[in-house]
Amino acid sequence: MDVDAAGIGELWDRLTGTQPDPPWWLVVLVGLVALGAVVHGPTWRVARNVVTIAHEGGHALTALLTGRRLDGIKLHSDTSGVTVSRGKPHGPGMVFTALAGYLTPPMLGLVFAALLSWGRITLMLWASLALLAGMLVMIRNAYGVLSVMVTGAVILGVSWLGNAQVQAGFAYLAALFLLFAGTRPVIELQRMRARQMAPSSDADQLAHLTGVPGLAWVGLFAFVALMALMAGGKLLAPDSSSFLPAFLSG
Repeated sequence: MDVDAAGIGELWDRLTGTQPDPPWWLVVLVGLVALGAVVHGPTWRVARNVVTIAHEGGHALTALLTGRRLDGIKLHSDTSGVTVSRGKPHGPGMVFTALAGYLTPPMLGLVFAALLSWGRITLMLWASLALLAGMLVMIRNAYGVLSVMVTGAVILGVSWLGNAQVQAGFAYLAALFLLFAGTRPVIELQRMRARQMAPSSDADQLAHLTGVPGLAWVGLFAFVALMALMAGGKLLAPDSSSFLPAFLSG
């Protein structure tokens, strides 16, 4: 029992303790990689699966928090997804559930950025695993299970096997990717709406529920994504004092 208590105590200390910030060059490097993953089309088509997981997870969690009954989540290979919940077809619960999808990836990135700015790298990684585990039980198709499990396996492998610098670099990469990735789905959404290819999009559902035009909701999605990017970028930006001496000495 004493051994078990010691092990639990060590695990708790590791989870709640702080870890050193990565070197400035690593933050800049993973920031460029994260931006490239969003801008580069072929890479984005793969990386967008992570955004879809966060998007549908936001719908699901909000549905539960607002008292709706969650039936399940499906993730598809074309990076689309659907979350089905039951309850009143109108009212605040339905509005907040529809609203949460596009807001979740950038806001999750901002939360991760806050944790990293406080040195809570391990907590951020394990919190990600906990969110994925909670989502996994509600997945209702094979591709969705595979997508969530692969994402979780990568995070688990990094958090368990990676050294402190690898963990820090991966954590910053994940947070920065979510922050950068918050805007592109909104742009894609409006392009599809302009071509009348998304009649049942979240923005159009919100327009039906509230009477507020869909374009206004798209504008809100974009505003939140940009504000999260600015705030998160400020939190994660390396201290100028950490790299100016290196340039000056060079």
